Amino acid sequence: MADKNANGARTTNPWLVAVTVSMATFMEVMDTSIANVALRHIAGSVGADQSESTWVLTSYLVSNAIVVPISGWLASVIGRKRFYMSCVALFTISSFLCGIAPSLGILLACRILQGIGGGGLAPSEQAILTDTFKPQQRGMAFAVYGVAVVVAPAIGPALGGWITDQFSWRWIFFINVPIGILSLCMTQLLVRDSANAKKEHDKATRGGIKVDYVGFAFVALGLGCLQIVLDKGQEDDWFGSAFITTFAILSVVGILGAIIWELFISKNPIVDLPLMRNRSFLFTNVMMFATLFVLQSTTQILPQFVQQILPYDATHAGLTLMGGGFFLMALMPLAGFLVKRIQPKYLIAVGFLLLAAALNNLANFDTAVSFKTVTLARVFQAAGFAFLFVPIQTLAYADVPPEKSNNASALINLMRNLGGSVGISVATTLLARRSQVHQDRLVSHLTPTALQFQSQLHQLVSRFESYGFDSVTAMRRALAVIAKTMQTQAAMLAYLDIFAVLMFGSLAAAVLTLFLKKIKLGEAKAH
Repeated sequence: MADKNANGARTTNPWLVAVTVSMATFMEVMDTSIANVALRHIAGSVGADQSESTWVLTSYLVSNAIVVPISGWLASVIGRKRFYMSCVALFTISSFLCGIAPSLGILLACRILQGIGGGGLAPSEQAILTDTFKPQQRGMAFAVYGVAVVVAPAIGPALGGWITDQFSWRWIFFINVPIGILSLCMTQLLVRDSANAKKEHDKATRGGIKVDYVGFAFVALGLGCLQIVLDKGQEDDWFGSAFITTFAILSVVGILGAIIWELFISKNPIVDLPLMRNRSFLFTNVMMFATLFVLQSTTQILPQFVQQILPYDATHAGLTLMGGGFFLMALMPLAGFLVKRIQPKYLIAVGFLLLAAALNNLANFDTAVSFKTVTLARVFQAAGFAFLFVPIQTLAYADVPPEKSNNASALINLMRNLGGSVGISVATTLLARRSQVHQDRLVSHLTPTALQFQSQLHQLVSRFESYGFDSVTAMRRALAVIAKTMQTQAAMLAYLDIFAVLMFGSLAAAVLTLFLKKIKLGEAKAH
């Protein structure tokens, strides 16, 4: 069945297009999290230690981070559909190569290629949706797309753990192959370049292709080094490491150089930073950063919390996220429906307030919390995310000129990726640092003059002696139990600190919605 897109051109049913492009997004986004749980197995298989195996994640993220901001320019130069299909093909082929990689070096090279292919998917897909749907339909379209972007990280760890346990870590890459082939076939049949996309391509190639080499160099240096700093910072003790300090300096040089060059010097910027001069577009990017900051940081630490504090195995830790993922999937269409009738800025404010309430709930947990309570808490949190992603996407494109949709998508996805990376890095660092702070405070109470400590120690010694241990062994075991309890309490307090920080951050983001503009609901202007 044919329909008309936002430009009045005859095209395939737009909902089939939405499903088609969301398929590749789901595959790519899930791949960023699915490999986390298999690192130990990968390390053992390719003869690497645990530290070396983490480069399997870092190599992907670095190449991905470099490609995302320049994907708008690449889509314009190559042609949006051609660029998108090239990215799907590269991602699929490199996934297969990752699965058969015999050594760590080859695996890392394949992961770099996989990151390059994955980096161009999401920006191209959002631009395709923007041009395929009329303005009043985009909310529901982004809801379909949002299911892939937001749900994939939630089920990735659980699926990755199951595949690794039941089959082999290589299958976490092999499963991308049939999905990628199906996506390529459906894209070839269903997706067409819009009139705006063709105009962008003609404009970008008129008079020959002009490559902003200096801008690209600054972007690659800045974002590539930043991703390494974020991914390896806590592992290498941040600025206590010469390696991290060097890359941090290079990152600052690259990012500042890119901003100055792209905004004030380059006549053909490879990253369209001038779009950020639009206040509403700028603040929607900030909202996207904040949303993914909270989403990815909680997705990272909640399974750790369940395994360290409760404790549960990796499968149950992944299951705590899945309930929220399915609830989010159910709420996304509601958000797409409401965004046509309620100002997106109000929905965004409600989303962040719900998120703050959910994080406040998490910040009041204790070590006796049940699996059910944690799962329901994640469901509560999902209610906030449902009213963030769709309105943010809808509002972001409201003032973007039709010929700028590729560039706008690149910037929005850059902020999405940065938000997730920074969120994970901050949460991981806070967990380590605050655990140490709380442990130091708790240790100060474990002294011979502390009556509660002496009472607990005496009870434990008596219990172990009743089991038949001699007094020395009983004392040693009693002290070990108290030490373990103290470490668990310190970790618990650190998790609560993180949830509190994220809560205040969500409240701050809700306040920033005051800077967002209102749009005409159901506006049917061509885009």
